[in-house]
Amino acid sequence: MIRKFILKERNILWAIFINSFVIFMLYFPQYSKNWWLIGFDHLFILFFLLEVTIKWKEHGRKAYFDKAWNVFDFVLVMGSLPSLLVDFLPVPDTSLLMVLRIFRLIRVLRFVRFVPNIGKVLKGLGRALRASVFVFIALLILNFLLALLSCHLFGHLAPDYFGDPLISAYSIFQMFTLEGWNEIPIAIAQSMNSPFLVGMMRLYFVVTVLSGGIFGMSLANAVFVDEMTMDNNLELEQKIDNLQEQVRELTDLLRNKGI
Repeated sequence: MIRKFILKERNILWAIFINSFVIFMLYFPQYSKNWWLIGFDHLFILFFLLEVTIKWKEHGRKAYFDKAWNVFDFVLVMGSLPSLLVDFLPVPDTSLLMVLRIFRLIRVLRFVRFVPNIGKVLKGLGRALRASVFVFIALLILNFLLALLSCHLFGHLAPDYFGDPLISAYSIFQMFTLEGWNEIPIAIAQSMNSPFLVGMMRLYFVVTVLSGGIFGMSLANAVFVDEMTMDNNLELEQKIDNLQEQVRELTDLLRNKGI
């Protein structure tokens, strides 16, 4: 009976949903030490471990690991087991305690396998990443060059934004995303006395925003979205190809009949 219950994917989905809600509640400070919730969380860890065991015995080791989703589930379940140590073994190092508790969160990722058409989405995502890699590399190189140039030009005027190459690269990336970019030239302008230099500085950052933020990021988004949605046109293209083939066959038939 337990085997039949566990082998139904709908039951596993409900278990993941309830377990995710328990994890959600455990991160409220007033419930973080609630033994009922902690007990439920531990029961779900054992439940998912039992699921792996039953499916392994049902399908065999080779057949079980031949399915990518089974491998995904196995890694997540095995990765969540260390969170059991938190309440059963003394863990004096608080940083290790936090790491062990973080393993609890990865079980929420099991929702992914139940997303409709997830295989199609992941396939499109992989295709989009491959198509966008050169655009991302170009943006990375542009960010690197502008970060060094800005660090050289404005490092002494605005060390909070361009004090070293890493800080400068972060500030340039902030400008690429158009998030509060205008605050940076305003802060630098306060340290300048020459209106001409202020104007040139503002022109420099306008060009930076246009090149990396508007054109660069827009190009990256366009390539990424185009590849992600390519599958939406496949059915239409196939229908058009079939229609053209039917028209061609009809034309050949009429030609053979001398019409």
